[in-house]
Order: sequence, then C-alpha cells, then structure tokens
Amino acid sequence: MKAVILAGGRGTRIAEESTLRPKPMITIGGRPILWHIMEIYAEHGITDFVICLGYKGYMIKEYFANYFLHAANAVEFDLTQRTSKYDYTETKPWRVTLVETGEQTQTGGRIRRIAPWVREEEAFCLTYGDGLSDVDITRLVEAHRASGKYATVTAVTPPGRFGALQIVDGSVTEFVEKPLSGEHVVNGGYFVLSPKVLDYIEDDSTVWEHEPLRRLAADKQLNAFPHDGFWQPMDTIRERELLEDLWASGAPPWRKTPV
Repeated sequence: MKAVILAGGRGTRIAEESTLRPKPMITIGGRPILWHIMEIYAEHGITDFVICLGYKGYMIKEYFANYFLHAANAVEFDLTQRTSKYDYTETKPWRVTLVETGEQTQTGGRIRRIAPWVREEEAFCLTYGDGLSDVDITRLVEAHRASGKYATVTAVTPPGRFGALQIVDGSVTEFVEKPLSGEHVVNGGYFVLSPKVLDYIEDDSTVWEHEPLRRLAADKQLNAFPHDGFWQPMDTIRERELLEDLWASGAPPWRKTPV
C-alpha cells in the first residue's frame, strides 16, 4: 500500500518558518515533520510514499537526494581521492516518489495529479504534511476495507485553545490546560481512499475538503474512523514548540517506540 502526503501548501499560518522552507520541512527534534509522518506509516509496514510537492518543493527533493548526508552522524571527505564516507547507523526501507503538483494547485488537484501512481491500487493512504498522531494505521486500513466505501477519514476531537475551568459554588475546583474541545469532531487527515475518489476531483482548483468530501458524504461513500488518542497539527510556532517538547521527553506520543 502507498501513502500519499500532501506537502505543497504555503503554510501561511506559520509564516515565521514557512517563508524559509516548505511547512513539511519544519523540524521537530532536528528532523522534518515530514520524516516523522513517514515514520508513523512505516511503523505499520507502509513504506512506499508518494509526496505531492508545490511551494519550495526543491527543498524536499534536496533532502531526499542527500538523505544519507543529512542523517549521518559523521561524514569523511577525502578530497584527494574524491571519495566520501558516511557514519550512518540508520537505514530506512522506504521508497519515495516526489511529484511536482504545482505551486498554486489546491489539495484536491494535487491528489488528481498523482493519479498515475495510485490508480491501479486497491486503496491508498493520504494525509497532510503537518500533523502528527498515534492513530492505528493498521486498524484504520482494516476499517476502511470492512466499510466497503470509497473513502475513510480519521475523525478527531481537536485540543482546546484555552485552559478550562471547572467551577463549583463560585470556586475553581479544577483547571485543565489543554482540554479536548468537546464541541465537535473534525477531519484529522489520515485517510484511506479508493482510486474511485479521483472521479470526484475536477481540476487543479478543486479543494479536497470542499466539493469532493461533500459529494462523497452525500453519496454515502465517506466512512469515519474515530480516534480519541493523540492528534496534533502544527499550524503555529506555539504548536511546533509543543511538539518539540514532546520529542525532547524521549517518548513522543505519536511513536510506538521511544526515541
């Protein structure tokens, strides 16, 4: 199974970083968030990736073209012999396809442009290049297949923006810094899709989250996979710092194994 990652947007809400690099290349623990997302899938045996490029996509190409250089603990260059040696203890059984999908293309259009890589698949995964989760990808895929529908979306309750007060008789009895909003569930990314969804996408201007998902829902072809575990997008500097702190703890909640 392939995992498609949307990595072409401008990331304007985190412009402090995205003016310098594409949002999926913003680092958590010294690694691009894109790498962390790929690790989530790899922990469930999905190691064939199709990455949709757009804004500053050449930086993602450079990262993978020089992956061993970026990941090496030490590099030895012999300029006389014109050789290099990498002290590299980590190997990844990943296959990575980088596809230019246009700088101005909308999310649906990007999916449409990678049709040649997924049209013959029974199903493929899709997610955004800016959100981390401990969603059980294996169970997600199983739920999609069992549903018999064209699309499955992971449904999450977003963390609240503000601290919550519990008040009894005028006194605060409890303060929760990051409660779940409790108001609604939202699209958490981490989709599983049949290639039939490509027929719901008209052109480059199509926004995946608008007409295609609405039509799939109207056609009763959109399955929901509830997830009440960890889910955190990276839309702001504060959220990046939160993810950095979680990584620094040595047991980030989006990983099965400690770092």
